Amino acid sequence: MAGSPALLLLLALGLCCPGIHGQKDDMKVRFRDRSITHPKLGQRLELECETTNTGSGVFWVRQNKDGTLHFIVFISSLSRATFKGKKPSTHFEARKDHNIYHLVVKSFTPADEGNYFCLMNANQELYFSRGQPAFFPVTTTAAPTALAPTTQSGITRKDPCLKTLDPENIKKKELSLFCDVFIWIPLAGACLLLLLALVVTTVLCQQTRRRRCRCKRPANGKPNVKPSMPSQHI
Repeated sequence: MAGSPALLLLLALGLCCPGIHGQKDDMKVRFRDRSITHPKLGQRLELECETTNTGSGVFWVRQNKDGTLHFIVFISSLSRATFKGKKPSTHFEARKDHNIYHLVVKSFTPADEGNYFCLMNANQELYFSRGQPAFFPVTTTAAPTALAPTTQSGITRKDPCLKTLDPENIKKKELSLFCDVFIWIPLAGACLLLLLALVVTTVLCQQTRRRRCRCKRPANGKPNVKPSMPSQHI
């Protein structure tokens, strides 16, 4: 079972057990020393699995970082420990104390890192606890600092690829942008007013022209012709 994938282990247990009940609320795994959050290298680490069912044995299983499950030991209800290969272990200790099943890692190593579970087969149903993570504390490394420019004979050599921003150029660009806005906005407004004035003038001229044309025509719509006076012959 050691080194087998988690899925294969659950399938194998499912073939042997008709019912699988997942995480059981009355099975709790934790460190015996409550003050421990991360184990240390070479530390003696003891875990305990507390359950309300004392008539069945408990399996201790470790899941490593890549998700692979490793069988550690089976502790019977009579406190008999059976390790892998049915041989005594020089790295682990296991025992039962009333309703608590203990697992001791004598000297914690990187190979022991992982999530620890306890499984129970009771009345042809499989129960397993929540995992207790046991990992070394994460060490953070400082970010590399930028190299200072090299000096030779008291002269500092600057990288030609690096471009520094000149404050004067920034101020000039900001002033130029402000001047452009200050000039173009009034100019655009003046052009718009001029265009409106031109449209209004054109409309008024067309209305005045139509009125003049109507005043020149008579009521019958014919042009006015004055009658010619007859010439008097002497």
